[in-house]
Amino acid sequence: MTQNVVPLFKTPDDQPAPAPPALEPVSHLPDPAMVPLWLRTGRAARAVATHERTRAAGRGVVRHGSYVLGGTRIVARRAWDGRTAARYERMIRAAEAAGNYEAAAEWEARGAAFRAARHKRRMDLISSPERIAKNAAYGTGGTIGGLIVIGVALAIATKDPADVVTPLMALVDLVHFLVTLVTMLWGPLVAVGPWAALAGVWAVGRHRQAAPNWALPAQARSSEGEPITPSIVVKALRDLGVPALARAIKDMGDAGASMLGPITIAGCGVEVDVTLPSGVSTNEVQGKRRKLAENLSRHEHEVFITIPAAARTVRLWVADSGALDEPIGPSPLVTNDTMTADYKTGRAPWGQDLRGDAAALSLYQRHLLVTGLSNQGKTVALRSLALWLALDKSVQFLMGDLKGVGDWAMFDGLAHILIQGPTDDHVVQVVEMVEGAVEEMNRRIQAPPGTTFPPLIVLVDEAQVAFMCPVKDEEGRPYGGAKATSRYFMAVRKIHNQGRAVNVLMWQGTQDPTNENLPKLVREGAHTRASLALGTESQARMALGDKAVDGGAAPNLLRPGLDRGTLVVASDGIPIPAGQSSITVRTHYVDDDAAAAITDRAKALRDGVTTLTVIDHGQTRDALADIATVLGDTPRVLTADVLKRLTALDADAYGGWTNGDLKRVLEDAGAEPYKSDGRMVVGRERVHRALAHRDTDGSASAEG
Repeated sequence: MTQNVVPLFKTPDDQPAPAPPALEPVSHLPDPAMVPLWLRTGRAARAVATHERTRAAGRGVVRHGSYVLGGTRIVARRAWDGRTAARYERMIRAAEAAGNYEAAAEWEARGAAFRAARHKRRMDLISSPERIAKNAAYGTGGTIGGLIVIGVALAIATKDPADVVTPLMALVDLVHFLVTLVTMLWGPLVAVGPWAALAGVWAVGRHRQAAPNWALPAQARSSEGEPITPSIVVKALRDLGVPALARAIKDMGDAGASMLGPITIAGCGVEVDVTLPSGVSTNEVQGKRRKLAENLSRHEHEVFITIPAAARTVRLWVADSGALDEPIGPSPLVTNDTMTADYKTGRAPWGQDLRGDAAALSLYQRHLLVTGLSNQGKTVALRSLALWLALDKSVQFLMGDLKGVGDWAMFDGLAHILIQGPTDDHVVQVVEMVEGAVEEMNRRIQAPPGTTFPPLIVLVDEAQVAFMCPVKDEEGRPYGGAKATSRYFMAVRKIHNQGRAVNVLMWQGTQDPTNENLPKLVREGAHTRASLALGTESQARMALGDKAVDGGAAPNLLRPGLDRGTLVVASDGIPIPAGQSSITVRTHYVDDDAAAAITDRAKALRDGVTTLTVIDHGQTRDALADIATVLGDTPRVLTADVLKRLTALDADAYGGWTNGDLKRVLEDAGAEPYKSDGRMVVGRERVHRALAHRDTDGSASAEG
């Protein structure tokens, strides 16, 4: 089969179209032969000048030349200081610039003593030629006389009179040899001496890095992690951007280090006190923390500025580069399975301070507030304190966790009440729990003088949920809110006002504080205030108070995520260096499994504790069943304690009960209270037997 191929393009004569003419290559680059010689030479010179090897060679020439010039200047300065009173003049100017006139007077006295000694030496030089001549004559005569005496003795011994001058001729030969030796070596010494001196000043300049920073080797140009020295601190302060400080340091010359106290090792860093010159305030330096840290070749979080007791003084703590990014060791609660707690005299092992020393917190009669941004370790930090205190079997807990993800589940069987959940119903239960603690506080206050009470810790985690709750009760009073009408607000305030005296203490954990979710009166009622990383300085003031922030506390400068578990603490319950208003603590991390193991040890120290949980108010109460619930596993419980537990279980149903109401219900069921050790108790076995008998009778009636 034949196929006809039809051309796509045809000429008028049906001939194939001719191929298009080939395109000539187009180049935008000029012909090298057409470029002027001067331009090609300039480009080549520029390429050579900007080549990395040329730049490295140039830096090397400048660097080593600067070493020589700088070393010469340093050696000349040392020689000048050694021969003149210039050093004392500099120190006097530095002391005057710093406003330390006592030190200026001391340096002036030292300078006067130096001048007096120098004058005496010069006066001695005037009369020294006569003494030198006399001493030379006496020395020469004595030496010759001694050699002749030795020669006489030698001649007698050898019976040769010529040996009398032998020792003298030996001395002459020695002098001749030394002259010859010096003559031979003088030329090489003259030739080598300048080069040796040049090498010496070069070595001094190299040791002091007396060259521009851009000309130094790469490893020297990177000053990250370099040790903190007085000259580095003074230079960092000079370049801080405070004009009065820069002028004062310039007037001090090289004596700017007179502002500094001793640089001492402090944990994983160093600490130094800086006495500021007159006219420079401490807050001017505090406000330049980031710039100061960068001048010291550190990150901002590695430099802390606090205000000690001395006037016009700031205390700098500078961490070793990267040291704060290393984790600290495990908690003693985890490593020591025999540890116990003492609420009154003990201190909770919370973590380490920046020095690396153990940071332990006293919880005795102190309300507590821990705040910070979300997911920074607030719950773990708060839980670590509760875990330690749980090892004191006298301590009682009422707990409300308004997050409800199981962070506090291990306290089931330790806490008398444990509420877990984020809903409004859970908030209502927490509010009623705190109000129950207020009633217990009032009962304790009304007890006879001298009565002692076990510690009662009322702990609410994620307390901002309670403050922000919009629900109101039957009387129209809001459960949440930040006003005097709020039930939660008023209950917390009452405990803050009077609870400490009878060992009823309020612990709260909250996040991202504002005036709405953490009212001023509530946060200021806490004796111990601790904050993790926060977003702003205003939040830091809410968390810790103005005094702590004005004294250098800055949780807003902690790094969210990277500084997780690091707290700034303001409290008299933890040792704080003199003159400071806060301390930074890196807390131990105790995970859920370790926390459960600790609570197991705590439960072993106690009698059985029945933990009450959230109650549904919509259900009808079964009084006998509720009594059995609050008895838990305890064989006998005091009737007064049963009433308190029933009230905590459902205040609406049992809040008005008396001993008579309880006795009536139990007698009707055949489980009446009885005396044990002279006190009325409710027996667990009787109540359960009554329940079983009731259920059996109910089943029989139903079948009948």
